[in-house]
Amino acid sequence: MTKPLAIVAVGGNALIRDDEHNSIPDQYEAVIESAGHIAEMIEAGWDLVLTHGNGPQVGFILRRSELAADEVRPVPLDYAVGDTQGAIGYMFQKALSNELSRRGIDRRVVTVVTQTRVSRDDPAFRDPAKPIGAFFDEATARKRQQELGWTLMEDAGRGWRRTVASPQPLEIMEREVIARLLKEGCIVIACGGGGIPVVVDEHRQISGVEAVIDKDLASALLAEQLGADLLLIPTGVEQVAVNFGKPDQRWLDTLSLVEAQTLIDQNQFAAGSMLPKIEAIMRFVAHSRANGGNGKGLITSPEAIRRALDQKTGTWITQ
Repeated sequence: MTKPLAIVAVGGNALIRDDEHNSIPDQYEAVIESAGHIAEMIEAGWDLVLTHGNGPQVGFILRRSELAADEVRPVPLDYAVGDTQGAIGYMFQKALSNELSRRGIDRRVVTVVTQTRVSRDDPAFRDPAKPIGAFFDEATARKRQQELGWTLMEDAGRGWRRTVASPQPLEIMEREVIARLLKEGCIVIACGGGGIPVVVDEHRQISGVEAVIDKDLASALLAEQLGADLLLIPTGVEQVAVNFGKPDQRWLDTLSLVEAQTLIDQNQFAAGSMLPKIEAIMRFVAHSRANGGNGKGLITSPEAIRRALDQKTGTWITQ
């Protein structure tokens, strides 16, 4: 019997509890905790691809690069994304392998360095608006702009930051390899940080680009291309709410695509937190329906995943 397939998209911020716990050992402790919740899904009979964010971790790499700028050349952004795919993938691979072994589950865990194709004509490249990395005073920022060709923005009075494009993901380049590994019974870690952004020319030659890809959108695309049954996005709350933080706040058990769009039109979801998660799941669910599937989306907290899969909590987005 074929097992159901879930794409589980863990945020990069989930690995950093606070500013006092951002070292590699601290991040690994957070990964161990997440691995326990993910292993419960595998134990319950799911095949699984784990994706993850990398925003803070790429920021650390860029900051180290900036501090060492007088000694070594800066790390290109696409290479920084690749670095974090390997490092974070290694943490999850080790922690999840150990957790499965403790539970007596014989499954291999594999990390795939993943490239995501984007279009060089994407409008995002004409207006790089995604801030990344450290804050600078204006003089330092202008120097970086002159020396390295950066685009810049002033960020709410806190200083100047580099901005890069955030283009739409078009193709997960390693999707066939990921599918083959799943068929062999592996648990796969892929699409870290949304994937390394690349463009492909008419001769199928691949080039990295200075950009970042939304992790949730890339996870939705991977779910589409693999024909997944579930796109699960763990977050800081067990359920999605309307009127969040207000006296009339209300938790949501289920949302249809129509209901979700209505709430988006009412500006119920914050652009920097819940909105991209909702939109990514809506994209996957709509694509699944258009192709005759029955894919669903789920948003809940990591510790509530098992109960949510039993329909006891979480917010489900369905057709």
